[in-house]
Amino acid sequence: MIYKHNILRYSQSTSRILAFVFLALFFAFPIQAQTVKELELQRKQTLKNLETTNILLNQTKKSQRSSLNKLTIISKNINERKMLIKNMSFEIGKLDDQIVQLDHEKTKLETNLKKLKANYAKLVQESHINRSLSAKIMFVLSAESFDQSYRRLRYLQEYSEYRKEQVREIEGVKVQIQHKNDSLHIHKTTKVEVVKQKETETKNLTKDKQKVKVLLTDLQKKEKKLRADLKIQQKKANDLNNKIASIIAEEIRKAEAKRAAIQKKRQEEENKSKTTKSTTKTTSKTESKTTTKTTMTTSTTSVSVLTKEETLISGNFERNQGRLPWPTSNGFISGHFGIQQHPILKHVTTNNKGVYIQTPAGSSARAVFEGIVTQRFSVPGSNNGVIIQHGNYRTVYANLTQIYVREGDHVSAKQAIGKIYTDDDSDNKTELYFQVYNGRNVQNPESWIAR
Repeated sequence: MIYKHNILRYSQSTSRILAFVFLALFFAFPIQAQTVKELELQRKQTLKNLETTNILLNQTKKSQRSSLNKLTIISKNINERKMLIKNMSFEIGKLDDQIVQLDHEKTKLETNLKKLKANYAKLVQESHINRSLSAKIMFVLSAESFDQSYRRLRYLQEYSEYRKEQVREIEGVKVQIQHKNDSLHIHKTTKVEVVKQKETETKNLTKDKQKVKVLLTDLQKKEKKLRADLKIQQKKANDLNNKIASIIAEEIRKAEAKRAAIQKKRQEEENKSKTTKSTTKTTSKTESKTTTKTTMTTSTTSVSVLTKEETLISGNFERNQGRLPWPTSNGFISGHFGIQQHPILKHVTTNNKGVYIQTPAGSSARAVFEGIVTQRFSVPGSNNGVIIQHGNYRTVYANLTQIYVREGDHVSAKQAIGKIYTDDDSDNKTELYFQVYNGRNVQNPESWIAR
């Protein structure tokens, strides 16, 4: 009985150890694995961004002259590569930590497996000594009472089941060790891949920095031309911004006038109803009240439906701040919102009322949210544009050559609305001008679109 007690106690202790080990692995490993996974996704997204900027850079190679556009694209490449290399270093560190942890966990499992095998060997040895059926029968029949004989029989059954449980535990630990080996192989392979990518991107970063150095030297010699070009661009930008602001202000004025007219008409109907009630003697009071109630309900409904619709769209637009899709399927922000320092000219700044998004040639602009097309407009030197209303908000898409939608169309998020102009005289630059308005107030689009 003492031997039986020791077996059961050892079994319970072993089970608790295994449960603790597996529980620790369950909680500790997925957390770190998720972090590595996030880093891997960031790395792949940055590489995808670099592919886009490389496409843009290849499109500028038709013209071998130095330009601000080339400088902008290569500078963007440098920033992306710096971020990528930093991310890769962090990812390699995490992979190293996980490899060490996995190796440690594998060693612990192998140690535990040796103990389980040793214990099982003892059980097999003792079972071999008492393997004869007659010995087991004599062990049961030699009991002093029926109750003791029953307990001895139960003991033999539990002993047999315990041996089977030991086999299952050994097989389970073997599976865990195999999983650790597989994970170690994956992590080591991934680390080799990331290290190679990091080395490649470090070399590319050095090349990009050298290109920027050459471009800066060349462009600094063309300061007079750059100032003249900037003056022309600023005039075009001012004309475009004034045109857009004027259109939106007129839209709001008309909408407010329409609401005022509806409100005035409703008030006149209410006053007329009251006058009719007081002067008409042939109409009963009940009929008068019913007519007045019907008139007020009808007029109120015609106003409130429009207001509720606009409020609903505005609310949905606001709730998606920072999560709106980009107005292009790919690309990067080549001109940020607000006051920006000129990349070459010292003490010269520009004040952007929206953002400029550069994208590959042939790309289309797309709506960032559902809404109604309220305007298609054109500005000399700035091509065409579209304004979409989202309740109290509006988004503007300018520098389009073709427009795919008409005024009054209801568009959905990510729906293509026009083809972006490609400037052959400016290194095939394909750049969308994008704005967000809240009423008459211009917003920073970067705070609305997803990062």
